[in-house]
Amino acid sequence: MSARVTVRTRVHRFDATGEVSARADRLAGEEPLEIRLDGEEFTVAMRTPGHDVELVHGLLLAEAIITRRSDVREIDFASGLDPDGSRNYNVARVRLDPGVHERRPPTRRQVYTSSACGICGTASIEAVEKQSAHPVEPPAPGGPLIDPAALLRLPERLRAEQSVFDATGGVHAAALFRVPGDGRPAEDPAAGSTTAAGICPAGPAEPELLVVREDVGRHNAVDKVIGWALAADLLPLHRTILQVSGRASFELVQKAAMAGIPVLSAVSAPSALAVDLARDTGLTVVGFNRGRTFNAYSCTERIGPAAPPR
Repeated sequence: MSARVTVRTRVHRFDATGEVSARADRLAGEEPLEIRLDGEEFTVAMRTPGHDVELVHGLLLAEAIITRRSDVREIDFASGLDPDGSRNYNVARVRLDPGVHERRPPTRRQVYTSSACGICGTASIEAVEKQSAHPVEPPAPGGPLIDPAALLRLPERLRAEQSVFDATGGVHAAALFRVPGDGRPAEDPAAGSTTAAGICPAGPAEPELLVVREDVGRHNAVDKVIGWALAADLLPLHRTILQVSGRASFELVQKAAMAGIPVLSAVSAPSALAVDLARDTGLTVVGFNRGRTFNAYSCTERIGPAAPPR
């Protein structure tokens, strides 16, 4: 699978004088993943191969089809075959727990979801907004969740883990940080994961880096992060921060809200609809977080200097 995350190619580089040089290069992998739910076609997602079990879990949570790991009985990749008969793992047959259909029928999807848009295959406008089984908690009355200085360091910490971007320059990334004080142990519930980041313990005043994922689709990277957390039984993700490498779109706010994540931080701007949804769901959206300053667009009471020790 790792050989498909990046693909070798040959390029010709031109400069302003017309001089041309040939060199080897690497491109980010992008392949279709067909997802079937209990034998029925659900969607085809364009993604960077790898961590596909997490992608499926995160996408199904974002679509309000599942709410916990036990809702998925099995994910079988055996039927994905290339023309020569070799297995390509590009078909995921998902068997859901029977109780899932009793709670809510699966959302009807169109066939294709591009790497640029995670909700473009949704069948109706009414199906875009989802009700979360893990609502975002209101800001704690005891003080802010995150210190501005620590929040400003998150993009750099994410960037340090982007090995696929270093090789290709062509992928987005998402990272999940846990804010100290939630009482959870700092151990890796996904031991053996192939991620370069895994769990990276930080200092006592710093949010703890839990996981980083990269993908050609920003929404895929977020689905993989949230799917990792769901598979580790960490939901709801209260006292966490989702840091992304691009802009904060409506769909990313929705995915964060579906997992109970209270803060979404982006290095670029949010959209107007993203901010509206964040205000409706009580989620803090931060944009233009580039190491020196950031803009906060909603629920700003979660951000503030740490309280002095008593």
